[in-house]
Amino acid sequence: MNLKPLSNHLFLEGLEEEKKTKSGIVLPETAEKEKPIRGKVVAVGPGKLNEKGERVSMSVKVGDVVLFKKYGPDEIEIEGKKYLVGDEEDILAIIE
Repeated sequence: MNLKPLSNHLFLEGLEEEKKTKSGIVLPETAEKEKPIRGKVVAVGPGKLNEKGERVSMSVKVGDVVLFKKYGPDEIEIEGKKYLVGDEEDILAIIE
């Protein structure tokens, strides 16, 4: 399947968060996570048009691992696989 987002939209594949702290403590499922979530970019739109009608290219590309806002992207399911779809503004940082 080919995903082709429009404008400044992008599709993310959520990455599992570490369920264990650095000191070895295993966190239960009920532990609240108030930190940004990680994901891998799987599809990127061409970018938004500015006021002059010029296309502003996206800052992320397919394959980038990013941090995004917890309540930013929406979760959707396509052909049995879950994706997150949001705007470039939902991305907080690229993890290198």
